[in-house]
Amino acid sequence: MMNPTEIIPGVIFFSYHSAMRKEKIAFLEHNTLVLQVLGRFTLETATQKISMEAGEMLLIRKNQLGEITKMPLDGQDYQTIVIRLTEDLLRKIALEEQIEVAQKYTEASNLLIPGNDFLHAFFQSLMPYVRHPEKKITNEVGILKVKEAVYLLLDIMPGLREFLFDFSEPYKMDLEKFMLTNFHYNVPIEKFAHLTGRSLAGFKRDFQKIFGMAPRRWLLEMRLKEALHLIEKKNKKPSGIYLDLGFESLSHFSHSFKKKFGKAPTEWLI
Repeated sequence: MMNPTEIIPGVIFFSYHSAMRKEKIAFLEHNTLVLQVLGRFTLETATQKISMEAGEMLLIRKNQLGEITKMPLDGQDYQTIVIRLTEDLLRKIALEEQIEVAQKYTEASNLLIPGNDFLHAFFQSLMPYVRHPEKKITNEVGILKVKEAVYLLLDIMPGLREFLFDFSEPYKMDLEKFMLTNFHYNVPIEKFAHLTGRSLAGFKRDFQKIFGMAPRRWLLEMRLKEALHLIEKKNKKPSGIYLDLGFESLSHFSHSFKKKFGKAPTEWLI
């Protein structure tokens, strides 16, 4: 079986594997609904760490940075069904149902959804498409299925209106606090600007005022400083930390580390 299987390309996925996997997801762009079929799913952001196991459901807020860990349990495979609730679709539903949200959503970014027979039955209705991938679901039916998920969520938790239909831009937030918390995520500067509620030019201008250097240089400095701390004080191996610190390859990390500190990271372990 392909992993993950796209039930509706870009919208609904079935994830399947049998070994633990840790993914630096970095930018969680869309509101997302996840049903845990088997195993344990853990999402960790700067403000929350939340886990769920078989039969549980999680609603993830758009525009976040986070890390996901997928772990099989009790010798079984790991399985999830993931539905992206894209803003375009949510806007269409808001227009059709004349839904207006007057205030910005400010509560928890990730919510466990209470068990519900109707929502579980909805997810079960997707399984035939997982078992028979050759039977391609039409775009029209796919959109109806996603709309059904949204209506069921609103029926279970009416308060999710603000969560789902808040289309406002992020408020201009404390850039220094945000960057010190999230510097290890490997995302483009443009994403950092968006998440702090700034244009790219405004982000670079504010960043220079606060940190006294350009964003890319500061990110590299912070990541290398944290790497030295982990290697020297925590006895961490370079191969075990470079991805968590936002480096795309071990060779790039090692080259940058040696250039900064005069020795390769492995030499600090001797």
